[in-house]
Amino acid sequence: MTSALAGELVRLEGVSCRYGGDPVLSDVSLSVGAGEFIGVVGPSGSGKTTLLKAILGMVKPLAGSVYRRPGVRVGYVPQVETVDWSFPVTVAECVLMARARRSGGGFRRWAPWPDRTERMEVDAVLARLGIAELADRHIRHLSGGQQQRVFVARALLGRPELLLMDEPTSGVDVATRHEFLHLLRDLNQPGPSSRDQHEDGLAIVLTTHDLNGIATHLPHVVCLNTEVIGAGAPHDVLTAEVLERTYGARMDVLEHAGMPFVVEHHELVAAPIDRIGA
Repeated sequence: MTSALAGELVRLEGVSCRYGGDPVLSDVSLSVGAGEFIGVVGPSGSGKTTLLKAILGMVKPLAGSVYRRPGVRVGYVPQVETVDWSFPVTVAECVLMARARRSGGGFRRWAPWPDRTERMEVDAVLARLGIAELADRHIRHLSGGQQQRVFVARALLGRPELLLMDEPTSGVDVATRHEFLHLLRDLNQPGPSSRDQHEDGLAIVLTTHDLNGIATHLPHVVCLNTEVIGAGAPHDVLTAEVLERTYGARMDVLEHAGMPFVVEHHELVAAPIDRIGA
């Protein structure tokens, strides 16, 4: 559905979704404004992927409404585990698969071969993501971080205003995770030389299991377990009480370098200090 949204790209109001049995999402309300950066956290099966699919229109709610700004461009980066990395294409060819050409009247049609302009656009987006040298490499020969950048490049080819990402740092090492987070920050807050982005930057919504490496570094966090347990700044949301309700297990929250740090209770080896939310 579309609606006149004041400063919002997408708004969910009381959305509930079900796959045959128990509800996957229940009465979920969420707003995504231009230039926002939101992390959605929760255990496996909590509805994170379904939330993204509801925003995309891939899942129809049983109740509630999803409103999108008319004409809003949305990019989607799926979990890398869902991709067939043995498919015989190079990085550039993989990114080019996302392209669409406009013919007369504004209708989109797929073209069998890219033209010079499209190839230049691919070269530019690969360079922007720091993987220009990988253009001719087969996708099976990429590291986890490089794979993620390829699919971000595919999404960016459509010049989206909103980028949805499902577990983008799953299976990558700590250094790659932090490098990828810096990349997303650059996309969310483009410098003055960035000409092709909205003045508010690229809005990003990502799901993640990584509470400390990703969620605590984001400006806005949503704790989800079928319903929204908490939403707001990390310091306000990542508390022992909210996390226990979200994950069904006791967690302790410490403060480290001025930021919340989440520790599962069985991993705590010393008495907690400066507990947030105590």
